[in-house]
Amino acid sequence: MSETPKLLLHKDGPIGWIIFNQPEKRNAVSLEMWQMMPDYVQDLSTDDNIRVVVLRGAGDQAFVAGADISQFKERRRNMADQEEYARISSKGQDSLGTLTKPLLAMIHGYCVGGGVGIAIGCDMRIASDDARFGIPAARLGLGYHYKGMEKLMKLVGPAYTKEIFFTARTDFSAQDALRMGLVNQVVPKAELEAFTRNYALTMARNAPLTLKSAKATVDQLVKPDDERDLGMLDKLITDCFNSQDYQEGVKAFSEKRRPQFQGR
Repeated sequence: MSETPKLLLHKDGPIGWIIFNQPEKRNAVSLEMWQMMPDYVQDLSTDDNIRVVVLRGAGDQAFVAGADISQFKERRRNMADQEEYARISSKGQDSLGTLTKPLLAMIHGYCVGGGVGIAIGCDMRIASDDARFGIPAARLGLGYHYKGMEKLMKLVGPAYTKEIFFTARTDFSAQDALRMGLVNQVVPKAELEAFTRNYALTMARNAPLTLKSAKATVDQLVKPDDERDLGMLDKLITDCFNSQDYQEGVKAFSEKRRPQFQGR
């Protein structure tokens, strides 16, 4: 009998779910999870039926409670091991950044350490009212990569970033996270999955090319001026206006009905 994978892929209509599946360890992320991630992202990227992707944790205790520390003794014994670990985990995490479709994080329970890193790599974060956040790097004595700190700082600003790292607290509440700008929505725990699914379905009904263009535009505009690819953005806008979906959107508006977008 084969062991259940620690990272699961589930397709539910236009929504693709990637599930961190190690609930006995509060979904702590193992190296094997990161090794599987690029293939899952590729699958969802190339499936035209999938319009939105959601990350979530299995069980009821956590989204992701950081890295699987039980692997540190074997996989992160020294700087050479750390570099290899970082290469594999970065490849997995970077693959999420290649996704041109909306990427949501559905957060319940603990979202700690690397869990925060995963969440802030998403386009939006929806949290239950029992969610707890923190980055306890200072308790472990490890160095936190500046790329992750930069992402966090762009969301919450320098002062909150310093508070999160200096205190190493893991009990920032969902309301704290909302106040900081770390999450977009907070809902009761019992309503989290239904709310997230409905939110994702709302997005999935919209024109895929417009969502792709909007996501790319925001991602480019947060970069320094000299690093922006405005030519790529012009092409994405042109693709929208030249698409069958644009014609369908205008026609549906005049006919007072919901448009049926095809992503082309």
